[in-house]
Amino acid sequence: MRDPGLAVWDQRFAGEAYLFGEAPNAFLARQAARLRPGGRALAVADGEGRNGVWLAEQGLDVVSLDGSPAAQEKARRLAAARGVGLTLELADLGGWSWPERAYDVIAAIFIQFAPPGLRAKLFEGMKRALKPGGLLLLEGYRPEQIGYGTGGPRVPEQLYTEALLREAFADLRILELSAYDAALDEGPGHSGMSALIDLVAVRPGPG
Repeated sequence: MRDPGLAVWDQRFAGEAYLFGEAPNAFLARQAARLRPGGRALAVADGEGRNGVWLAEQGLDVVSLDGSPAAQEKARRLAAARGVGLTLELADLGGWSWPERAYDVIAAIFIQFAPPGLRAKLFEGMKRALKPGGLLLLEGYRPEQIGYGTGGPRVPEQLYTEALLREAFADLRILELSAYDAALDEGPGHSGMSALIDLVAVRPGPG
């Protein structure tokens, strides 16, 4: 049975405009030098495709995973307009079977629709799906974001702290974990000063 919460996202993505813009997330774009063309990448909850399309432009073989058909239709159009290929996979993330050691890169940008129980499942799935030596790129909002009100959930337990991410990804090699405030300009969905946290981590092993 489809998660009824996904219908809300269908409504949010129904318009012609791209809710979070067409450009990649700024944190993700800053990681370009870490990417190796020819690898496989997974863009988690990729929505309208801005991040998955950018990863494809870097020479990666990308799976864009999302639960909204409306969003994925826009992702298909964006990929075509940019002249890149994208594998679109429509799935409710709560029930998706994460493949073992399948991806060289996993990007999880603002996936904070997930309450703590689902979040733990997603984090474990992402770690399982990384190849040894694979790269995890994650950005989210910190609890201070509620005061800014410029995007993201207004539910404190769905936001990230440094302690939460260090514990959740203790079995990865953390290359970067940064908490800071910065202005975002990512369409009407993420616009204005924001309380951010970035994680760059690698699954141990040859890569």
